[in-house]
Amino acid sequence: MKKLVLMALSCFCLTSLSAQTDNNYKEKHPYKDWVKIAPQFDDAFFKTPEATRIADNVLLYQQTTGGWPKNIYMAAELNKKERAEALKMKENVNLSTIDNKATITEINYLARTYLATQDEKYKDAVLHGLQYLFEAQYENGGWPQFYPRPKGYYIHITYNDDAMINVMKLLRDITKKKAPYTFLPDSIISKAQVALDKGVDCILKTQVKQNGKLTVWCAQHDRETLAPAKARAYELPSLSGQESDDIVLFLMSLSKPSPEVVTCVEAAVEWFKESEIKGLKKEYFTNEEGKKDYRMVPCTDCDPLWARFYELDTNRPFFCDRDGIKKYDISEIGHERRNGYSWYNNGGLKVLKKYEEWKKKQ
Repeated sequence: MKKLVLMALSCFCLTSLSAQTDNNYKEKHPYKDWVKIAPQFDDAFFKTPEATRIADNVLLYQQTTGGWPKNIYMAAELNKKERAEALKMKENVNLSTIDNKATITEINYLARTYLATQDEKYKDAVLHGLQYLFEAQYENGGWPQFYPRPKGYYIHITYNDDAMINVMKLLRDITKKKAPYTFLPDSIISKAQVALDKGVDCILKTQVKQNGKLTVWCAQHDRETLAPAKARAYELPSLSGQESDDIVLFLMSLSKPSPEVVTCVEAAVEWFKESEIKGLKKEYFTNEEGKKDYRMVPCTDCDPLWARFYELDTNRPFFCDRDGIKKYDISEIGHERRNGYSWYNNGGLKVLKKYEEWKKKQ
């Protein structure tokens, strides 16, 4: 009897939690929550009025370019004023971007809505969004973070935060006719293949050589010279131990990779092996001002890490504050940047694990 009561209570709690979550997503949330929940809705959800309500929000925020601005939580219930502001935003084309998974997330959501409803307005919006991605691509195959924004670091070929790789994953799925892109015409699939091939070529051309040896990539590259480029003050030209992992993982996802892609992957994996940082981990503490902080301390039984930035010539990890001055110890930069940016990661572990599976197929 006791077990039955406990089971009933558990079911009640889970049901309540589910209902709370369902209710809660309609309220205002950080944009990152939209990026998380949008892919998690199941197919049945897209047959509901609630799904089309959200889809109509997504249509409302689509700009005349075909792209979307970032940092907007699309699932919220909008009032009259917010709808009017969204309509005004349509013409502010410099906000169209692929940063923070913008545009890619919205295209995917609308494609799923179209499959469920067969309403042509959602299909048209998907095609408009894809056309934006085709137009935004440089002739050399790269994508800028923002398009058509005319200046600033936004025009660099952008691997930072997986901006370009997210576009290429979308194109890869389209070329494979994976759901929800099964309704796209052959002409769009052909365009996606051309854009994907050009993107891969850009990745190959931007792989940095260090002392004549192929390594990995910078978070952003100059759109003209393809050289590693600076972005914000603390984002100096470097080899990226963070952005490079998803580039390599993407290349390993390609079917029938060319000899050039195989060489590229082999070189990048070798760099990850040589650049891992062993015997170091984060230790959190409360500093003298009562703020949460962390320091790097020695450890004997911990996974390897990779720094976000490595020097282009020496491969030495470095860190940087908003003053743009390079430091070689994370304790030498201020609390705000140390805790407000990702300086270490373990993404290289995924690369090394996937590589062992991948090389058996080559």
